[in-house]
Amino acid sequence: MTSKSSLTYGERSELHQHPLVKRLFDIAELKKSNLVISADMPNTQSLLECADKLGPSIAVFKTHIDLISDFGDHTVQELKRLPEKHKFLIFEDRKLVDIGSTVQKQYHGGSLRISEWAHIVNLIILGGGGIVDALTQTIEDPTFPHSHDRGFLILAEMTSEGSLATGSYTQKCIEMARKSPQSMIGFVATQALSNISTGDAPSDEDFVIFTTGINSGSEGDKLGQQYQKPADAVR
Repeated sequence: MTSKSSLTYGERSELHQHPLVKRLFDIAELKKSNLVISADMPNTQSLLECADKLGPSIAVFKTHIDLISDFGDHTVQELKRLPEKHKFLIFEDRKLVDIGSTVQKQYHGGSLRISEWAHIVNLIILGGGGIVDALTQTIEDPTFPHSHDRGFLILAEMTSEGSLATGSYTQKCIEMARKSPQSMIGFVATQALSNISTGDAPSDEDFVIFTTGINSGSEGDKLGQQYQKPADAVR
């Protein structure tokens, strides 16, 4: 897979074709930060306080919205307002994995109203390419109200001990993303994927990588999570 990491975010923004990725690069260039903060909060108040406090310093605010015990319309409205106030994107770490028709309903509609407030959502391709097709169809539908401001990341690797997201699975993630660059904007991975051989890449290919499992204060937990230090992640 090709890499454009030698370019500045401003340069990558000028070259990129996807409006949401251009916006992400512009934010990173403006703030001189590509930081994604993981906000695993238990309720709306703590989630929104975190977003309001850290928003000016981050590029992306990552949520696990199904942890929010009192999720409701107030949560949604504030998750729409705060990114505009502080200029950041929201990444919902939902890990969609079901069949296409189910995933469409989970993403656009459903109790969590994900498509309303999350700029970026991730997915797992264990069920095959149907999930990619389904989500692409959803955001390309003429009635979808956020078509130029939404995108997806494919979960290509995980940091948990014994993860099966390796080798041929990771390679297949790249192959599927290349078929739908209008919706699949990149990957969640533990490292740059430029060393993964998947055949000839388009000259303008520039997928984003959200590096997972970064923690400066811990090496892991008792449930198999394995963290890496910030310095290791950028090597």
